Parts: sequence; structure tokens; C-alpha cells
Amino acid sequence: MRISVKVVGAAAGLLLTTPAFAGWEPAKPVEIVVAAGAGGASDQMARMMQAAIQKNNLMKQPMVVSLKGGASGAEALMYMKSSEGDPNKVLIAYSLIYMLPLSAKIPFNWRELTPVSVVALDQFVLWDNSAGPKTLKEFVAAAKAASSPFKMGGTGSKREDHVLTVFLEQKTGAKFSYLPYKSGGEAATQLVGNHTEANVNNPSENLEVWRAGQVRPLCVFDKERISYSTKVTETQSWADIPTCKEEGVDVQYLMLRAMFLPGKVTPEQQAFYIDLFHKVTQTTEYKEYMEKQALKPIFLTGKDMVQFLEEDDALNKSLMTEAGFVAK
Repeated sequence: MRISVKVVGAAAGLLLTTPAFAGWEPAKPVEIVVAAGAGGASDQMARMMQAAIQKNNLMKQPMVVSLKGGASGAEALMYMKSSEGDPNKVLIAYSLIYMLPLSAKIPFNWRELTPVSVVALDQFVLWDNSAGPKTLKEFVAAAKAASSPFKMGGTGSKREDHVLTVFLEQKTGAKFSYLPYKSGGEAATQLVGNHTEANVNNPSENLEVWRAGQVRPLCVFDKERISYSTKVTETQSWADIPTCKEEGVDVQYLMLRAMFLPGKVTPEQQAFYIDLFHKVTQTTEYKEYMEKQALKPIFLTGKDMVQFLEEDDALNKSLMTEAGFVAK
């Protein structure tokens, strides 16, 4: 089973020329809306952007982080939908924008919002407790031999983590009991405490507990290894983690990190934020964050972004349908 996202219009790391700033700027604080709980990857990225904007004086008004992870993130999506014409709210979006409307039948479509930019691609890693199996093959063998299904922690239900769990079952023949948590941070805590046997957290969500020697990365769900070679622990870098395909399980998935404004904002307001987030991607804070959290840097706007979103939407719909997660 191959799960992949096709990047169109620009290679990862290529920064496109953004439109000239047209003169509009916010007259009050800007709210960056996070469709997840505290401590997860979206929250961490939002706070990095908040700090980069403030430290580098990229905007006169302050940016405040607003956590709206209620109802598995539906709170944030409906909040943005109900904010038409308000240029002081910006959503940091991920695959939730495709998956939640399919699984929960909420009346939301990402096309109702105003696309600003895709700012990164996020990877997923299969992790177990450091006291558990040392390789993916050992992990699968242990899961198959267990008297009850291994507990797999993840963020939310019928979302990226859950989909990956289903495809791991289908590919390996092992059985997992998926346990949804409010954030990747909580999923990490449960794994450290041995309340679960594994999770498929983003690199950023398990970074500190990996560095502390409490969890172990078994493989990354991508066609190639993570590129960053600086040591994260005493012995390993992100680049040392094998791909799941290398370990015999060909499951691949990348998740977008993208910025959206509410619908019906003006072209000048959209242009301001395209320029703002382009500047963010040039900051030291962004570049260091990309490496620390093992993200793939990318910058897409305009037609390239919309084409990417359409293809990514179709891919995620296909995966959700195959996993049996589309509400009837």
C-alpha cells in the first residue's frame, strides 16, 4: 500500500515570488487559529510563527494563538467559516480540512476559505516505548503474538493517525486498538507511561521524549529518509531513522501545513498575509524549526497552492474511503 502526497508547481524548499504588498495591514491583533489541543504539532508551529513575527517585526499588530480543538477540530473549522470577511483571523490548517467533513459530515469545505500559502509538509513516524521492540520487524512480530491488540495512540479519530493505523494493520496483518487523544503531546505522554504500545506522532510531537530516551523511532512513513543529519540524541539524527518501506512496510504519507483566511476577504488582505508568511519562511526561527521538527520546507501560493489542495483532497478522500471512515 503506497500512500503519498504529490507536490505540484514547486519542489520542496523552493520559495515562489509573492505578490507585491498592496498597502493593507491589520488594525488590531491577529488571531492564529489552531484546530487542535495544546502541545501538538499545529500548536507548536503556530507559536513558532508568533515568535518569528514578533522578533523580526514583520507585523505591527501582535499575533495571538487561539486553540480551538473542540469536537476534534470542528470548532476551529466552523469558527473560520463563520468569520467571513474578517482579515484578522488566520487558520493553520492540516489534513483535518479534508478528513473531518468526510468522517463527521460537518458543513465545511476548505474552498469556502481563502487560501494563503502552504508553508511545510509534515511527516509521520512510528514510535514505540524505548523498552519495547527495537525494530519494525520485531514490533510487528510482537503485535501479532500479543494476546490482545497493541494499543496505538493518536490524535483524534478517523484522521491521519487513525488512517495510518488501519493501513499498518492491512499491510502487516497485526491488530491494533486505536486510542484517540486530544493532541500529539498527550499521545506522547501515554506512550512514555506505557499506557500504549506505540503511536504515529509527527516528529515534533515526540521530539523531547525521544531526546530523553523514553521512546524509540521505528520508521518514517515517507519514500525517503528525513534529510536532517544533525544528531538529535547522543547517537541518532532524523536521517538515521529508516523508512517503513526499507523495513518491509510500504506505507507513505505526508501532511500539509497551510495558512487560510476566512472567505470573502479582499485581494489586498490576502496579499498581505502571503507576503507575511513568505517573510516568516525566511527567518532563522522558521529554518531552525524546520530542522528541529523534521519538517519539509515548501512555499506554495495562488494557482499552485489550489492545485496542490485539489490533488491532496482527492488523495485523502480516497484513503478515508478505503479505510471505511467516510460517514454515510
